[in-house]
Amino acid sequence: MAYNTWFLLTLLAFVLSQAIASDPSPLQDFCVADNTSQVIVNGVVCKNPNDVKPEDFFFSGLDKAGNTSGKLGSSVNLVNAQKLAGLNTLGISIARLDFAPYGGLNPPHIHPRATEVLTVLEGTLYVGFVTSNPNKLFSKVLNKGDVYVFPQGLLHFQFNIGPVPAVAIAGLSSQNPGVITVANAVFGSNPSISDDVLAKAFMLDKKTVDWLQAQFSN
Repeated sequence: MAYNTWFLLTLLAFVLSQAIASDPSPLQDFCVADNTSQVIVNGVVCKNPNDVKPEDFFFSGLDKAGNTSGKLGSSVNLVNAQKLAGLNTLGISIARLDFAPYGGLNPPHIHPRATEVLTVLEGTLYVGFVTSNPNKLFSKVLNKGDVYVFPQGLLHFQFNIGPVPAVAIAGLSSQNPGVITVANAVFGSNPSISDDVLAKAFMLDKKTVDWLQAQFSN
């Protein structure tokens, strides 16, 4: 009986630990990333605390507008543990997003390891996310000072519908949130996904699939 109770408690603890897991919790005050290390771990190896400097916790540049002259009319400057070493093990990162007027788009994408909270600093954005099946869309038009949250792992986007450049700041609940841009992943993977698969999945003819793949090929 005692063994069964112990086993059930152990199993419960394991399940609960997985249910609330995100980035691993820090086991010391800080673990400044040693981005020169060749050791591969889940995260980044810690710099020797004796070598840590105030600059390891500092980043400058989010006041500068990104280049929005590309096809999508948007720019994302993500500050993660690779750019700000002091973020390592703290489970958070930040990004500046810039959008060209009338159509700047951060296209549908997923952060596999992070929830995102977005604050609009300038302009007007149409934003939204889509749930897992049966795929309900939650969307909203945001103006200066508005905040919107995109749950971890869900498809989401931001689109400038205003006549002026838009700027937003995003906080993400991982030092390395990752990003999967849907169109690039589906039509621009390397090697390419079979056009038979994509034609059937998207109910398109193969010529259209081939054309789409050509647009996203590297």
